[in-house]
Amino acid sequence: MHMIFFDMNGVILRWPVPIGTTINAQYYKKVLQDKLRPAIRKKRPGLLESGILFHHDNAPVHTARAVTDFLAGYKWELLEHPRYSPDLAPCDFHLFPKMKEHLRGQRFETEEDIIQATKVAIKNLDKCSYVTAFKDWLQRIEKCANNGGCYVE
Repeated sequence: MHMIFFDMNGVILRWPVPIGTTINAQYYKKVLQDKLRPAIRKKRPGLLESGILFHHDNAPVHTARAVTDFLAGYKWELLEHPRYSPDLAPCDFHLFPKMKEHLRGQRFETEEDIIQATKVAIKNLDKCSYVTAFKDWLQRIEKCANNGGCYVE
């Protein structure tokens, strides 16, 4: 499993979760604090100071108090994700399908092979695809709001 954080300019952090690791609120918070914040500082200088709009789905690990308190402590603005709406998660409708196109049909012998193939799949995505993902996401959010409920294809 990988945790992938991206914006309109591309991937900020791709974090391979070690096999056997349980992703709970404490683990997720640690990744945000020890991996994502330094990656933002390195790849998007000034962004931490100017403000972060942060979106993730409403999985229990994301909505746990430890995580929401952490985000609030750094003054990251959390964009709400409607319940039962996986079609509003850019990873689900954009990033993962594009990665699958690249990875389809491959077999992997080791965890390191998977990590390397994932890295290559992400590098093969052009910058425009991230802009498109966020434009599509905004359209889906708008449809959800206008229809009084979740966007369904």
